[in-house]
Amino acid sequence: MKFAYRFSGLLGTVYRRGNLSFTRDGSTSRGLPLLQGLKLSSGLMSCTLRGHNIVCVGLSPDGSLAILVDEEGAALLVSLVGKSVIHQFHFHKPVHSVSFSPDGKKFVITKDNVALMYHAPGKKREFNAFVLDKTYYGPYDETTCIDWTDDSKCFAVGSKDMSTWVFGAERWANLIYYSLGGHKDVIVACFFEENSLDLYTVSQDGALCVWQCDTELDGLKPMPPKEARKKNRIKEDEEFLEESKGEEIRGKAHPNEQEIREKVKYSRVAKYFFNKEGDFNNLTSAAYHKKTHLLVTGFASGVFHLHELPDFNLIHSLSISDQRIASISINCTGDWIAFGCSGLGQLLVWEWQSESYVLKQQGHFNSMVSLAYSPDGQYIVTGGEDGKVSETVVLKYDFKYRNFRTFTSPRPSQFSCLAVDSSGEIVSAGSQDSFEIYIWSMQSGRLLDVLAGHEGPISSLSFNPVKCVLASGSWDKTVKLWDMLDSWRTKETLMLNSDVLVVAFRPDGKELAVASLNGQITFWDHENAVQVGSIEGRHDLQMGRKELDKITAKQSAKGKSFTTLCYSADGQSILAGGLSKFVCIYNVKEQILMKKFEISCNLSLDAMEEYLDRRKMTEFGSMALIDEGAGDEDGVAIPLPGVKRGDMSYRRFKPEIRVTCLRFSPTGRSWAATTTEGLLIYSLDSGLIFDPFELDIDVTPSNIRKTLHQKEYAMAIIMALKLNEKKLIQEVIEAVPSDEVEVVCSSLPDLYVEKVLEFLASAFEISCHLEFYLIWAHKLLMLHGQKLKTRSQKLLPVIQFLQKSIQRHFEDVSKLCEWNIYNIKYALAISQQRGMKRLAETSVDEEESEQFKFLMTLHGREKTEDKVNLCSGIH
Repeated sequence: MKFAYRFSGLLGTVYRRGNLSFTRDGSTSRGLPLLQGLKLSSGLMSCTLRGHNIVCVGLSPDGSLAILVDEEGAALLVSLVGKSVIHQFHFHKPVHSVSFSPDGKKFVITKDNVALMYHAPGKKREFNAFVLDKTYYGPYDETTCIDWTDDSKCFAVGSKDMSTWVFGAERWANLIYYSLGGHKDVIVACFFEENSLDLYTVSQDGALCVWQCDTELDGLKPMPPKEARKKNRIKEDEEFLEESKGEEIRGKAHPNEQEIREKVKYSRVAKYFFNKEGDFNNLTSAAYHKKTHLLVTGFASGVFHLHELPDFNLIHSLSISDQRIASISINCTGDWIAFGCSGLGQLLVWEWQSESYVLKQQGHFNSMVSLAYSPDGQYIVTGGEDGKVSETVVLKYDFKYRNFRTFTSPRPSQFSCLAVDSSGEIVSAGSQDSFEIYIWSMQSGRLLDVLAGHEGPISSLSFNPVKCVLASGSWDKTVKLWDMLDSWRTKETLMLNSDVLVVAFRPDGKELAVASLNGQITFWDHENAVQVGSIEGRHDLQMGRKELDKITAKQSAKGKSFTTLCYSADGQSILAGGLSKFVCIYNVKEQILMKKFEISCNLSLDAMEEYLDRRKMTEFGSMALIDEGAGDEDGVAIPLPGVKRGDMSYRRFKPEIRVTCLRFSPTGRSWAATTTEGLLIYSLDSGLIFDPFELDIDVTPSNIRKTLHQKEYAMAIIMALKLNEKKLIQEVIEAVPSDEVEVVCSSLPDLYVEKVLEFLASAFEISCHLEFYLIWAHKLLMLHGQKLKTRSQKLLPVIQFLQKSIQRHFEDVSKLCEWNIYNIKYALAISQQRGMKRLAETSVDEEESEQFKFLMTLHGREKTEDKVNLCSGIH
């Protein structure tokens, strides 16, 4: 059996740390927040990127390249067009920031107190993509930020020593370096004014300095040729890099008069303060849009300000949350502002002119521990240790939830597990302290029963999807089966050799899987209380070595076990995961390991290393015992009494890699796992993977279109399925006339009928040709139904996927039809009322007309009689 599940997405982890970057969008020129500080193993290409957490991202001006740098200084040059890694490099020390020049020809990275300028990789093939051009010295402490002038002639670097340095990208005669002071705290950001050398600097204490330069950009003078050749000699220095360092530029904070003669000069023309009244904590991030002169600043209290420079006019002052704003970015037009809050895992995009959110997302800021698919497989709900429930919606609907039922136990209990029956009518929860199981009614919320019998904490509950049976696992080494129809009487008790951790029923309800503390997975025929198989999974976990472990990873794995199980939709396979970076999938019948999925390559997590790293060991023990960075500006915002910055009681820790929950989609096309990294989804439908099927040399897109033009539809479909490009398959199938569908379906080989059904199931999700694809599905099933029944077990996930897709469309169309019927009935009722009203008005008019005629007749008779009387009088 082939398992082609591929990693298709990371969800739940919206923002952790690092900078945000907007990419340009050619159609709207607005752009979207594309890159952020993210997990290296769960970023663009999880199967390729290996290392630690990414802490800074640099995006090229044209949006085609990105430089990703992790915590250890390892850098990757990534093509955003081809979504592939082009080059790997190591800076050997942590990098604080990276920035491309506006012309895209160079980029600067800062590490320690040094700025390194490299030639940016071009569009031609190069032996080394990162070629060092210049090394800039000047600051005494670590660097914090970078900004370029618009013409890429100069750049500025901020530092923790409260100084800002302006360097020339080339050796200008009147500007090689310039040092700016004027601040009393760490420099958070520095920004050049548009088409100018004028500069803004922002410090952590909420001060903004405006610096004016006496020279324009056009006034920068090139270095004389002789002196330039003398200065451009390349020196070797092994302190930072083993390769050539290029040219060195060493700045001085206090140069002598001769060195500053005929050089550019800066003067501070203004100084402003953001927290004059002391309402805000430290300034933590800032961004500036040069065209609109918009300055956005974020604070540790979650407040952000919008100011117009250079006059420092306040536009907005709003609050996102009570957590520190870690990063800010403005898109190219200046309309959208992105905020990243690492404390809550928030990512916000705000349109400041309309004062509305374009994007507002928040993931779990602590580990996720549980998940569940919706019955149609379109939604995933996750629960985390942060006490939140989040929903991942594939199709964007507006859901509003409210708590309509609260279930309580007779006495205080610590619940350890939860289960709901397939009908949604019964809710059960297991207790960790009283060893009891509580049963409630979903409709009334009333406690129905309390099940006692276990002698240890309840570890897992599972309802049989077909029969009215509840299975409960406990640390007392037993699994009890409770009969719902017989007053919850104990039906069977299954004895095991170790503590039970998790139980799971097969989808058809005929088999029960049990994972125990000794690393075994046992399978039971629960009707007869007979064990039918077992899997020794302890050796498949491959537990990594923790930083403080004194035993090898192999020895550590002996005490590990699976903590979550899940059957596949057809019941032939089972997923198992636990305290490991691997998820194992087993064949139940053969009881063998089919495949192992590595969920993370992130070395920033604990228990990832297989062997002891001697470089991290000293004569006093592991270097991991030293808590580096505690109490710095990245700590909590509220300091302790007497502490000027951070919280000295704050401690960093490395979260341990683990899999907390596994679930298969009801369609069988994907499965999901909640892990330390976030919510991982593995799917059979991966659009970026080229996976040909029985491909030969004659199968090319041009030949397929040629065959299609000749109206050989069946052959064109077979060739497209061999090439296995989804867009090409869609093009060929939609080119078949509807009256030819039956003929084409009858001529398809059985092997390709399954492929077409798979395509139809996925096409129903996105295509608007509903009737056309329904004709295809109907003809295929009618013509090949008998043969498909013989492979029903294998085709079950495909058929379920197709059924779910059709059912969803049926429900949508039904709602639309019902709405249309209601509107038509309403329109008819209104028209009938108006018709009756008009009829009534018409009848009234006719009656009035008759009365008028009658009166006129009477009046005529009276006139005639008067005339007769008059005549008789005359006579």
